[in-house]
Amino acid sequence: MLDIKFLRENPDIVKENIKKKFQDHKLPLVDEVIDFDKKNREVTLKGDELRNRRNSLSNEIGSLMKNGKKDEAESIKLQVQEINKELTEIEKLEATYTEEVKSRMMKIPNIIADSVPIGEDDTHNVEIEKFGEPIVPDFEVPYHTDIMEKLNGIDLDSARRVAGNGFYYFTGDIARLHSAVITYARDFMINKGFTYCIPPFMIHSNVVTGVMSFEEMDAMMYKIEGEDLYLIGTSEHSMIGKFKGQILNKQDIPYTMTSYSPCFRKEKGAHGLEERGIYRIHQFEKQEMIVVCEPEDSWNWYDKLWSYTVELFRSMDIPVRTLECCSGDLADLKAKSCDVEAWSPRQQKYFEVGSCSNLTDAQARRLGIRIKGEKGNYFAHTLNNTVVAPPRMLIALLENHYNPDGSVDIPKVLWQYMGGTKKLIPEQ
Repeated sequence: MLDIKFLRENPDIVKENIKKKFQDHKLPLVDEVIDFDKKNREVTLKGDELRNRRNSLSNEIGSLMKNGKKDEAESIKLQVQEINKELTEIEKLEATYTEEVKSRMMKIPNIIADSVPIGEDDTHNVEIEKFGEPIVPDFEVPYHTDIMEKLNGIDLDSARRVAGNGFYYFTGDIARLHSAVITYARDFMINKGFTYCIPPFMIHSNVVTGVMSFEEMDAMMYKIEGEDLYLIGTSEHSMIGKFKGQILNKQDIPYTMTSYSPCFRKEKGAHGLEERGIYRIHQFEKQEMIVVCEPEDSWNWYDKLWSYTVELFRSMDIPVRTLECCSGDLADLKAKSCDVEAWSPRQQKYFEVGSCSNLTDAQARRLGIRIKGEKGNYFAHTLNNTVVAPPRMLIALLENHYNPDGSVDIPKVLWQYMGGTKKLIPEQ
């Protein structure tokens, strides 16, 4: 959410930003906010004047009563009653205008960084850099679920009977490999100085609307029927929510955390062949990294965060690239975002395995996360990035380490988490 003062003083900048995000239908919101904000400030000023007048008259009543001037005091009491009636109406208007402003401000996107490429959708995202040499093998690499089935590591049919499409059973070595990747990612981030956390897997609606836009909420979140609770789509939601309404001490900043959680997502819409299997699913597990920091430090943290994901994947000999997300591909609260994509030898192209985002103060404003400063409190900046989401990571790992005989080499960094197993051998 933007600063109302910034919008009030820079409506043209806010409108231009909306245009850059190809959301022209939101342009009227800016003028509506300005109109309701003006009305709100007018009634607030009138309300303050009436309150001051009431306080003055109340003091006068006390003085008159002390001096035995009861009739005059009673006359002034009637004036106070009239003021109270007027204030009741004023306060109703204040509440109405405040809500009208807030509801619109929640829909206006964050100001994107100057370096963000302008484009309507993800086809306009821009490659930044490649890390590692993508290999095109001289033998066929099977579809990832076929590899897993040969290793007796996945059961999609049973999952469909139990929960429907978009779910899976991992078994045997594949289940163990899944856990190994998560555990390795946890230790990797702890070694970077991050604090390990396991957060709540459900959150209240006022946290949901604090961490994401209404469009994202509708497309992603599962609601618990009959309760004000939603299943998290990523641990970022509950981790940033941890600081809701808090005033943070400067000496405790930055907060750098890495969190584990299952993630639950609707994943609305039809998907192609490559997004079947375990690529786009309703339930998965993920290791995340989250930073709450000083505003002037957030861009340095942004570069650190995505580089950690690149380093993690390269430690497992998986080629990756970074991709700058264009304006139309950015969620409303994001100022800048880049995807980390892993190489798929089977498809001979890259696919998304993680996303790093700087939300500047957008989440902090919505959730009331401030830092205590010497000259007053100010809003923190928040960032998040995927360390690893094993379902997609497993696709990249299996394809990049697949051998012609159907076996899969385990990257050396995972050996200790696999009980010393160095290769997965398919059943004959």
